[in-house]
Amino acid sequence: MKRRDAAQPRSTIAQQRELARVLASMGEADEIEALLTDLCTPAEREALTDRWAVVPLLAEGMSYRAIHEATGVSVTTVGRVARCVEDGAGGYRAALRHRDTLEPADG
Repeated sequence: MKRRDAAQPRSTIAQQRELARVLASMGEADEIEALLTDLCTPAEREALTDRWAVVPLLAEGMSYRAIHEATGVSVTTVGRVARCVEDGAGGYRAALRHRDTLEPADG
């Protein structure tokens, strides 16, 4: 990753917003998955997937240790995700609400 100053430049914020708008407009899981595959390295995709796997388990009230044992995600990462769920920008909570409205996936 690039080294950055503490404050993000306006152009970076605008680029993040544009990416968020593009993702929101895509609407098809297959297209979004393809974009994430193109956009992220395998390690980045694994990190995203690991973090997402933790979120519903935290919402169920599972302990950090139990989540680690169930997923293999480090207790440190579980703690970081938990902090974001509690004190973050609200993205995990919004994603959970959307997840709860999904039809079951095939396969």
